[in-house]
Amino acid sequence: MVQRIEMEICLGSSCFSRGNRDLVTYIREYLKKNHLEDRIIFKGARCMNLCNNGPNLRINERTIRAVSITKIESILESEFGNIR
Repeated sequence: MVQRIEMEICLGSSCFSRGNRDLVTYIREYLKKNHLEDRIIFKGARCMNLCNNGPNLRINERTIRAVSITKIESILESEFGNIR
C-alpha cells in the first residue's frame, strides 16, 4: 500500500499576507506536474501560531518556517524528489 504524506500550509492572515497565495498555487502545480496528487494530501491549516516565522508549511508533523517562493522548489524536491 502506498504511504500518503500530509502537507499543510498555514492560511492565517500573517502567513497569507506574506505570500501564501503564490505558494499554494506553486505547490498545487508541482504536485500535478510530478504526478504526486494521489500520494500527498495537501490542505490549508488554520493559524499555526508561528506568525513571526511565516509562511509556514507542515509536512508529516514537521514544520518548515519562513517558506518563500524562492525556497519552495528546493523544499519540495528535498521532501518529495525521491518518491516519483
